[in-house]
Amino acid sequence: MKILVTGYKGFIGSHVYNYLKENGHEVDGYDYDESHGCIPYVADYHTVIHLGAISSTTEMDVKKIFKHNYDFSIKLYRECATYHVNLQYASSASVYGAQTTFDEDGNVGPMNPYAWTKYMFEKFVTDVEPTSRISCQGFRYFNVYGTNEEHKGDQASVFTKFQNQATNDGRIQLFENSENFKRDFVCVDDIVQVHEQMLWNNNHGIYNLGTGTPVSFQKVADLCSEKLGVPIKYIPMPANLQGQYQQYTKANNSKINSLVDIKWTTPKQWINANMTPVDPEGSEIRRKSALK
Repeated sequence: MKILVTGYKGFIGSHVYNYLKENGHEVDGYDYDESHGCIPYVADYHTVIHLGAISSTTEMDVKKIFKHNYDFSIKLYRECATYHVNLQYASSASVYGAQTTFDEDGNVGPMNPYAWTKYMFEKFVTDVEPTSRISCQGFRYFNVYGTNEEHKGDQASVFTKFQNQATNDGRIQLFENSENFKRDFVCVDDIVQVHEQMLWNNNHGIYNLGTGTPVSFQKVADLCSEKLGVPIKYIPMPANLQGQYQQYTKANNSKINSLVDIKWTTPKQWINANMTPVDPEGSEIRRKSALK
């Protein structure tokens, strides 16, 4: 199958791009050019997987986010519709905001510009879907983590942050009261399988991509601390995160589970398989320094 992946240099995009190539698909990548924002030519493809976006939930340049995440996405959708090319696109569980239930047909409550652009594009697609002649599938990613996140900086998952902190500083930094914050952490290796399997399915719709099992940040830190052999240091939550920090997410994934064959990876499984313990030769020095 011939596929175009936008945002193929990003975290999820690079995993999807490489996975599809490794599984026999003909795959091209597209990277957004801010200078002119042109739309890629899509007529030769079976499906476009649109993963390119400004993904920072703390970005407050509203005009910039809407231009990239919303305006460009609409233009890309229309291009796909013109040439009858199927579209898969990345949405986000951030559209739920402070909701305590996470059903695709339930309430939403975006809390930042990024989440609003994701929800508004979903609504645009849903409004035009009855007249659409293409398959259009939106995926609400929950908290995605995995390898090759280093370039994301502050937007990297806690898994990557904890590994880097342990290696560089000999300890893990965790927000105070993290036992009260639970997330549905979903491995990027599972995400790519969903994208590939759904290429063969012409169902329209919006789908939660999460494991359905929330885990607290405290539990993740404990697992990482044990695996990496470093202590945990507690710090206050930064002011810029207060008020827009989701306290709880749990995907109702029954809809996607009815369409794909996925055995969702648990954080413990991933940590044990992928994390590298800190060099024991210097671990005691780092522990004493970190706990001062």
